[in-house]
Order: sequence, then C-alpha cells, then structure tokens
Amino acid sequence: MTALQHVRLGTYYVVNLPEPDDFEFWRERARALVQCEVPPDRVAWIEPGGSGDLFAASSSAAFPGGERRAPVPPADARAVRASKRFVTLARNAILHSDPERFALLYRLLWRLQANGRMMEDKADPDVRRVEELAKNVRRDSHKMHAFVRFRLVEEEEDGTGGDGAEGEHYVAWFEPEHHILRANAGFFMRRFANMRWSILTPRGSLHWDGETMSEGPPAQRSDAPQGDPTEELWRSYYASIFNPARLKVGAMLKEMPRKYWKNMPEAALIPQLVAGAQQREAQMVDKGKSLFDDELEDRPDTLEAIDRAIHACRKCPIGQLDNHAVMGEGPQDAALMIVGEQPGDQEDLSGRPFVGPAGQLLDVHLEKVGIDRRAAYVTNAVKHFKYVQRGKRRLHQNPGAKEIDTCRWWIESERAIVQPKLVLAMGASAARGMLGKTVSISRVRGAPIALEDGSELWVTAHPSYLLRLDGAAREEQARLFDADLAAVRERLSELAG
Repeated sequence: MTALQHVRLGTYYVVNLPEPDDFEFWRERARALVQCEVPPDRVAWIEPGGSGDLFAASSSAAFPGGERRAPVPPADARAVRASKRFVTLARNAILHSDPERFALLYRLLWRLQANGRMMEDKADPDVRRVEELAKNVRRDSHKMHAFVRFRLVEEEEDGTGGDGAEGEHYVAWFEPEHHILRANAGFFMRRFANMRWSILTPRGSLHWDGETMSEGPPAQRSDAPQGDPTEELWRSYYASIFNPARLKVGAMLKEMPRKYWKNMPEAALIPQLVAGAQQREAQMVDKGKSLFDDELEDRPDTLEAIDRAIHACRKCPIGQLDNHAVMGEGPQDAALMIVGEQPGDQEDLSGRPFVGPAGQLLDVHLEKVGIDRRAAYVTNAVKHFKYVQRGKRRLHQNPGAKEIDTCRWWIESERAIVQPKLVLAMGASAARGMLGKTVSISRVRGAPIALEDGSELWVTAHPSYLLRLDGAAREEQARLFDADLAAVRERLSELAG
C-alpha cells in the first residue's frame, strides 16, 4: 500500500522533532508530507519532552492505523511552493515556545500550495499569528543581546609567565522566553571572540573557548556567579552617565523589563537614580544659571547689549567652536516671540536666524495661516551653531540639556526686554529653553502654558522635523503644524482685543 493510499484511508503521521529549534528538519518533513498530500489535520508534530510523546505512544487508539514513519513522496510529486516571506517568518517563528508552532507553520505551508499570495493577507488569522510569533522571537533575541552580562569566575595561570589572561573564564546567566540560544550563538562568538565564555540558560548552555563552540545541558541560576570585582567600576560608570533630564520611565521599562534586572549589576542603582532624577535635574538647571551669576549679576537692559555679550560668550563648548553667535531679530515690542533650537549652517554664515531651509519652510506655513513674520521677534534657545566637521561639511548636532540651560540666561534676557504676550517654542530644545525642563511636544502642543511674567507659551514641532519626513507622514505633521500656528494666530487676536 502506498503512502497516498494510507492518507486516503485516514492514516495519521507523528513527526518527532530531534530539537525544538530545528528548522531544517521541520522543513524536510513538511515538504515530504505536502508532496504526499497529507493534510494538516492528519499530522502530529512532537518536540522533545512534549506531552505529545505519551499521546503518540498510544497511537493505535488515538490515530487509527497510527503511522510513525514519514511518507515517501511519489516520483512525480509537484515541487512545494513557499514564498520568501514565509521562509523568513518560519525561521524565526519556529524558535518560539508555543507548542502549536509546528502545526501552524505546516498549515500555512499547506495553504500556500493553493494560494501563493496568502502571506500578503494581513487579516488572515494564521498569517497574523506567525507574524506575532516571529516578532516575539526577535524581541527575545534583542533582549539577550542587550542584557547578557558576563562575570569573571576563574583565573588560572597559563604557564607561560604572562599575565594569565588566557585562563580567564566569563559566565553569564540569561532566561530566554523562547528557543533562541543556538540561533544567537554566532552573535556572541563574533562579539566576544577573544574571550573564553559560557552562557547558561534554563533551556541549555553555550561554551566558547576562543576556537570552538560547544553546547551543554540546561543550567540553574545558582550555577552562575553572583558578581565579580569589575562590577563596582561598571556601576560607577553607569551612575556617572545617567542623565536625569532624559529619563522616561515608561520607555525604559518597555525596553528593559524588570525581570532582567536581577542579572544586570547596574540595575540595582536604577530605583535610587530614578527617585533622585527630578532633584538632579533641578541641580543641573541651577548650575547652568550659576555660570553667569558671578560676572553678570544684572541682566543686559538692551538687545544690543545682549548681541555684544553672546558674541563674547564661551560658557559652553558650543561657543568655543569655529562659529558666530546669532542674535534674534524683529520688533522690540513684538506681541509674538518665535523661539527655535539653534542657528544652522546658513544662519551662522549670515548672522540671521531662520534663513536656511527650516526658516524658509517656516515662512511658508506662517504665511499660510496668516501670521506676519515681520511683526514677530524670532530667535533661538541656543545662540551658537553646534556641529561636527565632516570634510568640508558641518553637520548639525542637537545641543545638550546643559548647553540649553546655560543659554537660558540669554533667551530670558531677550524675553524680558521684548515682553511678548505669546511665545511660540518650536521643538523640544526651544521648549526646554523656556521652561527649564524637558517636555513631550505631543503632550503639550495645542494648548497654552502660563509663564511667570503673565505671558503664554505655546509649543509645536520644529520645521526641520518636517523636512526630515516625506509622503503621508510629512503631510500629517504639516497639518498638525498648521493647526498649531492657526491656534497661535487666533490667540494673538484674542490677546490684542
């Protein structure tokens, strides 16, 4: 009786996989089953240690005529069709811990024979599920790359009279959610090629001696070291680079979930660093203000005095570059003050704010909503152009929080003289220059923020942001930008009345 006759009579096939992550074995068996026209509901896929082993043992009851041998495709069997997208997703999805993944992939492969474009159907439940599995595996691999921490566990004499570095052995503990260990062996082999290391996990272990990679059995947390002498240095470094002004707890927890913290020496510092972030940020702002206290007890009382002073200012690294300070321009009694981030290359060369591509785009949108730029006072939160030299080009760099805070002296001095009724801050740097703290543009745009002198602050995106977009994304952001400017124009009319 042939394999096809077995299928027609209701035979079921049990495929016992040798490894839970063996894509090539699965693909070979799946291809043969498709060529023998074995439908998905007549195949049981069993991974090592799976509960299906007990089920398969009583195949005579559960599977009528229980067939454990793989069917042999006929000589005239058609080639199996599988799109590149399916193969790419399947290689990742098969590493997932879901026991139904093999059956899902075979079902998709079976359906692909009748509909070669099925993988393009985003609404198909099977396609959505395999995409979800593959995404989870990629995320787990990313966490492994980011959160594996090696610790020194032994240091043996190498017998050569050297420093014994060849005897150093490093061990890391990691708890993957899926079967990603072997798939990521190459990443760690390339990254730590000159180290002798082991990665221990509950699903297996990897060992690299500098020349050969070997696999080992599953391990326990107690098999890994708890710390080494270098960790105190690492914790000191981590604490020193922690920037409280850029702290976003929600984003941090999304990228670095708490369950990984116990394996990372620096994680023990996070609660206290987060708890003290606001205080440290305030100290940074105060320190920025104090840079001027000794020399400038009184603010300049004219715009001309500010202009002269910023050209001589060297209080931050930006002012020490080969550039020129750019003063604001516009009526001294303007009702509207527009604040950008910093001068660009063209502004630095011309000595005027907003004359480059971003300024030209701003003019277009201002005219579109009915705001006369000539009636506004236009300036920047930072007075010098921050850049990095690349050949003959000067590439823009964003100013840091400390640099913005240092320059607040000048922007506050300008505002005190102009006394605008409304200030429009374009971009996060401009908003920080006005408020002394970092805010989310998406959260504060479109509504007034009261300032201490009775004026209002409105926040929107910087026009250079629009220049970096294209297509639908640019159209949407341009629409929001116009809406923000229109709201400013209406509010100016109300204040004037």
